[in-house]
Amino acid sequence: MQVESSSSFRIPTSRFQAAVLVFVGGAFLVPFMGCHRSPGPDVVATVNGKDIPRSDLDRAYQNFRISQGSGPQEPSPEQASIMKLELLGRLIDAEILQQQATKISVAASDEDVNARLTEMKAPFTQEEFDKQLKDRNESLDDLKKDIRHDLTEQKLLNKEIESKINITDAEISNYYAAHKAEWNFIENQVHLAQIVVTTAPAQQTGNLQNNKASGEADAKKKITALHQKLENGEAFDAVAMQYSEDPNTSSSGGDRGLVPESALHSDPEAYNEISKLKPGQFTDVLPIYDAPNPGHHIIGYAIYKLIGREPAGQRDLNDPRIQQIIRQGLREIHAQLLKRAYFEMLRDDAKVHNYLADDILKEGAH
Repeated sequence: MQVESSSSFRIPTSRFQAAVLVFVGGAFLVPFMGCHRSPGPDVVATVNGKDIPRSDLDRAYQNFRISQGSGPQEPSPEQASIMKLELLGRLIDAEILQQQATKISVAASDEDVNARLTEMKAPFTQEEFDKQLKDRNESLDDLKKDIRHDLTEQKLLNKEIESKINITDAEISNYYAAHKAEWNFIENQVHLAQIVVTTAPAQQTGNLQNNKASGEADAKKKITALHQKLENGEAFDAVAMQYSEDPNTSSSGGDRGLVPESALHSDPEAYNEISKLKPGQFTDVLPIYDAPNPGHHIIGYAIYKLIGREPAGQRDLNDPRIQQIIRQGLREIHAQLLKRAYFEMLRDDAKVHNYLADDILKEGAH
């Protein structure tokens, strides 16, 4: 079973996390503003006069190496410097967001942080949770700091962007008219949602918990715990947003949209289980293989939920589901554009000094 969404029923748009990664994911670095004397060896940059300590960059660098499944061999000094410049750009961009959130009073509270921490710990025993922190060379205070930053960014973007988007009926009608053929299904469709946990260490998750299994045993344990959450009555979309490791669907509650029935035949085991479901039901834990047929190497596990089935044929605009899907897709497109413009505006207003970049240039000039 492929974990990527192959549906033509959903408008291809960037997810919330993808839009944020454009800003805090290193797609472009904040330019340094000429050579300035560093406040000290323990400071690698300043944003509006606030220091970014070298310890933050070192921690980000080590976590990045761990997340990429890096072996014992260290990168060359040049490669390490490139990585650190990119990571420092992310830290600078994140600090700009944090300062803006503080300025307009939307910073996350201690109660918000503790609630998110409780959610993150829920699938694990205390021993398992402590081991994950140790494996990432991260303290509990470090984790709380990261949670606070993530929640604060979400609050900022919700206030400044999401709350101001309004998609009109006219926009929906115009989109449908221009893409009517997309709603003519030549074969039966299955509307699925999924929760995915992978065994690979090097993957961006996109889930709200920034939670990733560290190997096959950990992946099996995690997906089993998530299945139990569903059995206990927790909402499928909420669990997917919090814990699913598929970056293409986690932000939409695991929703893959409508999938052509023939696309499910590549994994007979998953197809057979999904075929038995009634709308609203979900499967047991199923393996994901690195090749179409079972028996190959397991690269993860999934739980699939059947939302509904759709016969072949043309769908009309008066179908409320079609309207909702178009509305959501247009909303995400609008949000992506506005976030990009908002991020650029914040950068323009920020005073940034990148002392690491200064030092690298000075060394290269010798």
